[in-house]
Amino acid sequence: MAAHSLEIRNAACLATPLGSSAKRGREQGEILRIRDAALRAEDGRIVFAGTEADYRREFGGKAADARLDASGKTILPGFVDAHTHPVWAGDRGAEIGRRLAGETYAAIAAEGGGILATVRATRAASDEELERLVRERLGRMLSCGTTTAEAKSGYGLTAEEEIRALRLLARIESPDLPRVVPTLLAAHEIPPEYRDDRREWVRVITEQIIPPCAREKLARFCDVFCETGVFTVNESWLILKAARRAGLGLRIHADELALSGGAKLAAELRADSADHLLHVGAKEIEALAAAGTVAVVLPGTAWWMQSKPAPARAMIEAGVPVAVATDANPGTCNSESLPAAATHACLDSKFTVEEALTAITLNAAASLGLAGEIGSLEPGKRADVVLLDAPDDRHLIYHWGVNLAGAVIRGGRVVRGGPPGTPA
Repeated sequence: MAAHSLEIRNAACLATPLGSSAKRGREQGEILRIRDAALRAEDGRIVFAGTEADYRREFGGKAADARLDASGKTILPGFVDAHTHPVWAGDRGAEIGRRLAGETYAAIAAEGGGILATVRATRAASDEELERLVRERLGRMLSCGTTTAEAKSGYGLTAEEEIRALRLLARIESPDLPRVVPTLLAAHEIPPEYRDDRREWVRVITEQIIPPCAREKLARFCDVFCETGVFTVNESWLILKAARRAGLGLRIHADELALSGGAKLAAELRADSADHLLHVGAKEIEALAAAGTVAVVLPGTAWWMQSKPAPARAMIEAGVPVAVATDANPGTCNSESLPAAATHACLDSKFTVEEALTAITLNAAASLGLAGEIGSLEPGKRADVVLLDAPDDRHLIYHWGVNLAGAVIRGGRVVRGGPPGTPA
């Protein structure tokens, strides 16, 4: 049973963006820091976030069902990972050796590696095996502080397999794992069965996969890998228009490998997010800013692929709201650590610490349509909280490569960490 009330006391610092919409430009770097802080949640919602002195005045004598001593620690909003691929089986570890030897991703894929290697393994996996693997990955995300994760299909690439992946995500929803926001990514690659008839696979997606996924509420979003060699702008438009008619939100893998029109399409459709954006240009950045589309950059993937980073500095300065995500996937970023991605965002893409914190909390939540519920520590919002084993939020970037999430709270309930006997 979840605790009815929870208090976190004596924190060295509380750090959070504020608001219920995406932050852009200078506002993305505005973080409220409160020293000697406390937080209280009741019935899963935040009722107080402020100084310890104010907490004692307002709640003195009102015992909580659970109490965490945060001495020397920092209270942060639960992290929101806005781009992950957790539903897969198989092992592509051998590809790292080939990449380090100089082979390209395209060359490995042409020989049967890449996405299609994972597709073969995922199709062959039993429901039980796939569920176990997904639970393990989501558990690792939670242990690193992620309390909400967008989660894509995309490694089945048949109507049956894509729907199976989304049903699995619905089945494993649990308060002990991150809150899952499911996304249909049947347009992740052209399946082998349709290589000679791309138009037919687009028809299957639009007529046989999107309608039942929307009808059964298996997905909140539809995503397309709009990229040179994958889905063309026109094919992506057809798929995303069908998704919008069905009531799904829109996300686009855009301009990762080349300037191929994905970001421009995202702006035209006012998509909820445009992701990757390594090769986006000035005109596309201007269009994204005008559309209000959240740019989700994936610095871990760019780093792993030894690509140039996304021009996040230019996007922020142009007024594009920018989020950071892991892109947790088997081929190009096998990591569930959002803090690690945030570190790369700062060192590779020139985010400030404050901009990075907003990027993995409020702006990520906004890209999922959840900024009114999560992404900041404010009364009325869900009590999704990370207790960082550090004296302030800067250590999230500074002390990297280790897990500083000493306790994780989802909906007012301690789900990781906390002292022995803490109600959970």
